[in-house]
Amino acid sequence: MQSEDDDLKGIAFCGIYCDGCFLHAGKIADLARGLRRELRAARFDRAAEALSEVPFLKAFKGYPACDEVLGALMKVRCKRTCREGGGPLHCDIRICCQNKGIDGCWLCEDFRKCQKLEVLCKGHGDAHIRNLNTLKRKGVSAFISGKPLWYSKPKCNVKQRD
Repeated sequence: MQSEDDDLKGIAFCGIYCDGCFLHAGKIADLARGLRRELRAARFDRAAEALSEVPFLKAFKGYPACDEVLGALMKVRCKRTCREGGGPLHCDIRICCQNKGIDGCWLCEDFRKCQKLEVLCKGHGDAHIRNLNTLKRKGVSAFISGKPLWYSKPKCNVKQRD
């Protein structure tokens, strides 16, 4: 049986669930590496060039950009959770929680109007706010056994969240 401390390791201070993150899992990075390797082994750049001359396959003109994106995706990996030092090195949210001596924003009465959380809206919508509300209401174990959100529709204006 896993303890609450063990469960807590996978939850970032902001409420995002690191263990559910595609960056932490590395699956997308691994798939990108495999696809790029296969495409390069097949010399697909040459095929894409030829295929791009066919009127309904003109999108293949963009293949060099695709290869570049696959290369970038290979590097998008976070091996450590937030609590292990993963994510942004100087995360204001993590620093704030550590300075307050709390396990996460859900334990702060001001999280619903905290400006520090706004930075997450672009990549997570309001998932972090919804997760923080769940953590506050139900606790860590119930949060983990539920469905932690990575992204939800961006209705994000932290000041108005309840």
